[in-house]
Amino acid sequence: MAVLTEDSPLSKLVKKNEAEQLARTKGLLSVADLFEFVPRRYVRPGQLTDLSSLHVGEDVLVVAEVKKATSRAMRNRRGKMLTVVIGDDLGHELDVTFFSAYGHEGKLQPGVRGFFVGQIGAYGHRLQLTHPEYELFDDDAQGEAAVEWYRTHRVPVYSTTGKMNSLRLRKLVQTALDTVDRIREPVPDDVRAARGLVDRAVALELVHRPAVDDQPARGLDRLKYDEAFVLQTILAQRRKAAESELATPRPPRPGGLLAAFDARLPFELTAGQREIGEVLAAELASDRPMHRLLQGEVGSGKTVVALRAMLAAIDAGGQAALLAPTEVLAAQHHRSITAMLGDLAQGGMLGGSEFGTTVALLTGSQNAGTRRRSLLDAASGEAGIVVGTHALIQKHVQFADLALVVVDEQHRFGVEQRDALREKGIRPPHVLVMTATPIPRTVAMTVFGDMETSTLRELPRGRSPITTHVVDADKPGWVDRTWQRVAEEVAKGHQAYVVCPRIGDVDDETALASGGPASSRDTSDEDAGWDAHWEGDDGDAEGDAPERELTGVYAMLSTLRANPALDGLRIGVLHGRLDPDAKDATMRAFSDGEIDVLVATTVIEVGVDVPNASVMVVVDADRFGISQLHQLRGRVGRGAVPGLCLLMTQGAGERAAERLDQVAATTDGFELARADLLLRREGDVLGARQSGRGNSVRHLRLGRLEDEQIIADAREDAFALVDADPGLREHPALAAAVAMRLDEEQAVWLERG
Repeated sequence: MAVLTEDSPLSKLVKKNEAEQLARTKGLLSVADLFEFVPRRYVRPGQLTDLSSLHVGEDVLVVAEVKKATSRAMRNRRGKMLTVVIGDDLGHELDVTFFSAYGHEGKLQPGVRGFFVGQIGAYGHRLQLTHPEYELFDDDAQGEAAVEWYRTHRVPVYSTTGKMNSLRLRKLVQTALDTVDRIREPVPDDVRAARGLVDRAVALELVHRPAVDDQPARGLDRLKYDEAFVLQTILAQRRKAAESELATPRPPRPGGLLAAFDARLPFELTAGQREIGEVLAAELASDRPMHRLLQGEVGSGKTVVALRAMLAAIDAGGQAALLAPTEVLAAQHHRSITAMLGDLAQGGMLGGSEFGTTVALLTGSQNAGTRRRSLLDAASGEAGIVVGTHALIQKHVQFADLALVVVDEQHRFGVEQRDALREKGIRPPHVLVMTATPIPRTVAMTVFGDMETSTLRELPRGRSPITTHVVDADKPGWVDRTWQRVAEEVAKGHQAYVVCPRIGDVDDETALASGGPASSRDTSDEDAGWDAHWEGDDGDAEGDAPERELTGVYAMLSTLRANPALDGLRIGVLHGRLDPDAKDATMRAFSDGEIDVLVATTVIEVGVDVPNASVMVVVDADRFGISQLHQLRGRVGRGAVPGLCLLMTQGAGERAAERLDQVAATTDGFELARADLLLRREGDVLGARQSGRGNSVRHLRLGRLEDEQIIADAREDAFALVDADPGLREHPALAAAVAMRLDEEQAVWLERG
């Protein structure tokens, strides 16, 4: 075999079809990727397992001889099942079962010896291994050598895919370790010494073929550090590149639009809002572009902080753009900003303020005339604030002088999308990113590490507490009481939300009304958030939650209309696939109190502000993540009336029930964010913010406190290194590791900086 490097594609090591399978199912493209693919666990043999002392549930590695092999046709499906009896020299036996004999029947003939790895189960009164991994010995010498190796080493067990079982993967990794010309060392010697880290070559040996007395955890700690170090180097380079850019300073102007707005505020800003406002004003006045993340609790007043920054930018002669992830949220922002500004949003109009400006809305589904007018207002500078969705990013959208970009709900936008909007400025504009999902420190350091962070923890005066309860939908009395509570709140003059996980089909309303089944067509809302549904991550994946039809908006509409407790109530529907005018009309009607109960998907998750709404029912709540449930319930309790959130669930699995209990137990978004992170798959953590192969973490667990320190240490080391060597010219191995984590567009972004 030719000498391999870590950059070599896996097709140099395995057959083309196997390489394609590894790329498709595991994301493994190169030898370096294979090295980073760590075992799920280890079988520690010490001495090989005695067949006379086996227990159900035990992980075993046994060396035995095939005594008997029989196959028979399957009763309920095509193919044959193979049953093998293996035994040791003392006469002890164990059954081995394969539900597909193909590929095994010709190998497992009486008289052959090998070792078998798996978990002991039972069938009838006999113990058995089902579909174990195994390796057969060609002769006694090979068998003795293999037995000796397994007596002295822990056996790594990898997650399997198709025909690539754990033993095959172990052999591939060992072949690569023995063949690669040189193991790359991205961490400088002085950093390794200061942090007490083993060499990377040693770490890979500890992880992939540890001796019985070795500590694989030491090797994994080194790989965790490498992952954090490379990611932090990328973020340090991004920040360094941003610092080299020149922005147009936007100093404050006394007596301008911002001052007029502040004078008309009907409430007092919180201390946090004032403090962050001062920070933003100072950064807007700088000739270096601002890159700041503004996070805060649900309802903490981030929009007011962002609006004050936008008005300051307008006072300094520039424009501001507000990028929202959905049309519903964009329209809501447009309405709320226009309402807050009053005559200040009527610049140039009869009755408008002398300081006034114009607020334009730009979305992809506007009619041609409205869209043309908004584009013209943005390009001419007539609109001081332009609110929009992804439509703002399109090439033909131009600004007269874009000074500030505000991105709402950053986890739904990628770096490239944010940068596409930044490039519309004459000079790089200042950037403020808002997220209503509180971010644990590990994520702030890893995902938003190229930005400064400000946090709003204090809620404005007048916000009311929210009580949350879990409702077991398998108990009819609880369900009846839920809808009675909704009716009681409406009777008091308040309003209600009912949130469903999918849209369903319009025909569902008719079908359910006539007693027929609801449509099973997949019509989940395209506007769902980053953790909208947990199927595959929880639910059936845990094995304790049966498959069931999720409730759609239209099916729920029919159910509510048929409920005597809700007789006479005005019920409306809102979801992402409605015509934009219909969505806007429905939202306005609900805001104006013309709708009592709004049945909606997660389009109302963020930004929707109706202070009169006092109760929310989340149907199939087990299908939502912690952060999303926290966001949803933040739509109630926004006025003087206490909020009530009822999480309705049916047959929830253990993990789903745990999530719901956590949400019901606290309204502290920061506490819930950490709990969410512990339950979340790591690949979901980064969301759409990073693309390419760098969009997930393999080894770090961002919710664990022990990994938080690794990330903090790596951040300190990486930023110091990049400060001294921004282009990594003195650290070629680290530069190569960085290049492997970036896709082409991200690499161009860094080079351009």
